[in-house]
Amino acid sequence: MKRTLAFAAAVALVSLVLVVSGCGKNSSENTFTVGFDPEYPPFGFVDTAGEFGEAGAYVGFDLDLAELVCEKAGWEFVAVPIDWTAKDALLESGEITCVWDGFTHEGREDDYQWSMPYMVNAQVVVVKADSGYSSLADLAGKVVLTQASVTGYDLMQTEYADANATFAQGGVQTVASYAEAFRQLEAELCDAVICDISYFAYQDMVKAGMFANIVTLSSEHYAVGFAKDNPDAAAMIAEINRAFKQLDSDGQIRALCDKYAAYGADYGAWCV
Repeated sequence: MKRTLAFAAAVALVSLVLVVSGCGKNSSENTFTVGFDPEYPPFGFVDTAGEFGEAGAYVGFDLDLAELVCEKAGWEFVAVPIDWTAKDALLESGEITCVWDGFTHEGREDDYQWSMPYMVNAQVVVVKADSGYSSLADLAGKVVLTQASVTGYDLMQTEYADANATFAQGGVQTVASYAEAFRQLEAELCDAVICDISYFAYQDMVKAGMFANIVTLSSEHYAVGFAKDNPDAAAMIAEINRAFKQLDSDGQIRALCDKYAAYGADYGAWCV
C-alpha cells in the first residue's frame, strides 16, 4: 500500500474516513489506522532519498510489519504520523486504532491494552564519544535531553531521581524528537541524550564512532498499544499475536530486519 506522504494528507484521509463511516475506534469494519512517530528510524521515518521506494514516503520496520499483519488479518492498513505527546488523545478519540512504533510496554502495562511484546529494547544514556563522560555522576551540572513523553524521561523522575536532580536546569529537559536531541548533541548544545537503545543503534550506524552509550538504565520490550476502553482491541490483539508467529516462522521478520539493518534493525532483538 502506498503510504501517506505528509501529515496533513494523513489527517485529511483519516478525517474523511471518520466522516463517511461515522465510527470512531475503527473507521470502517476493516480499516486499521496505525499512529507512529515519523522521526524514529528504523521503526518509522521518512525515506528522504527513495532508498526503499518513493522518495518522501514513510517507511520503517514497524510500518512494514503492521502492513504485513493487516494483509494476514484482512484489514485496510492506514499509517498516520503523529505528535508523540498526543498519542493518548488520538487513541481515545478513535482517530488512530493503535500506537505502533517502538512503543514501550513496561511502565505502561495498565494504561493500554497490549499485543504480546515483539522486540527487546533498553533505555540508555548517550554522549559524544570524545566527551570523557562515563557515568551519570559525570553529568552533574550538564545538559541532558530526551524526547517528550517517553520512558526515559519517566525513569529519570522515578528510579533515577537523585541523579536527575544533579543535571543542569534541575533535571532532564525535553525536545520534540530524538532526532532533535541528537542534532543538539552533535552540535554540543547538550551533553547527553537519554533514548531507546534501538534509536542509538540507528545513530551509531549513520554517525559511526561519533556517539557512545555510557549507561543502560533499564531493559524493556516493544508492543502494540490500544486504548484501554477500546471494546474491539482484544480481537485485534489476538490477530496480531497470531500473525507475529506466522510471519516469524515463514522468515518475513528476519527479512524485514535485513531490509532495515543499515538503520539499526536487528533480528536478535525479536522476542516472539
